[in-house]
Amino acid sequence: MTAPEVRTRAVRLGPRSLAALCLVSAVGVAGFGWPLFADPTSQVAAHAQDAPWLFAGLLVLLVAVVTATISESGLGPKAVAMLGVLAATGAALRPIGAGTAGIEPMFFLMVLSGRVLGPGFGFVLGSVTMFSSALLTGGVGPWLPFQMLAMGWFTMGAGLLPGPDRMRGRGELALLAAYGFCAAFAYGTVMNLAGWPFMGALASNVAFDPHADVTANLARFLAYCVATSLGWDLGRAVVTVVLTLTLGAPLLKALRRATRRAAFETPVTFEPR
Repeated sequence: MTAPEVRTRAVRLGPRSLAALCLVSAVGVAGFGWPLFADPTSQVAAHAQDAPWLFAGLLVLLVAVVTATISESGLGPKAVAMLGVLAATGAALRPIGAGTAGIEPMFFLMVLSGRVLGPGFGFVLGSVTMFSSALLTGGVGPWLPFQMLAMGWFTMGAGLLPGPDRMRGRGELALLAAYGFCAAFAYGTVMNLAGWPFMGALASNVAFDPHADVTANLARFLAYCVATSLGWDLGRAVVTVVLTLTLGAPLLKALRRATRRAAFETPVTFEPR
């Protein structure tokens, strides 16, 4: 019995899963960014308070993408087991920083997992982890589909970084730390878009104004991010960088060793006697 050379990616982005991912990402971009581009006289702007429930349907589409990706990639039981272990670990790490500004170690795990296991696995892992953590912490609501999509993008981005098969050592850790720092701010900024339009008159100077143009609303949104989430995003970014630089090397080694032993996507063949 022989086995071909082990591949380093657990989930490949095939044509159908790539198309599905592009579709859900396009819907997600529309779901996050509609306040900046909706016509003030449109029905979307007129019924802005209903939008979270309308876009909650994105959860169904995300589940469909995860299912399609697993099906097309031929994800074996070992890869499914690793997906479950990593998702459970990420979900368990999330409550550690609950209520404490920016202490969110799950982001560090998502960066390293996406790096080792590739963008396809990364998107699936990020979405499933956020869904699992929401069940664990009771954080299920109309914001959950947005969190799943944003975390899927976050983890997938780590898998798209250059040099996954060649770069090692301090250079790789520096790359992952830089990505984690920037992506932590990007995640927080994107998630702000999910709630910012529904502030109403709570903060008139930074709230969404359906009658203002894109430039004015963008200025309001940036002011909202600085006033409400900058400190939290900075804490998340710093924690991700510190954990990546201190614990990244052994964890990357462990993930790569587990991937090799699991022999993802490696068919087993039998030699005739």
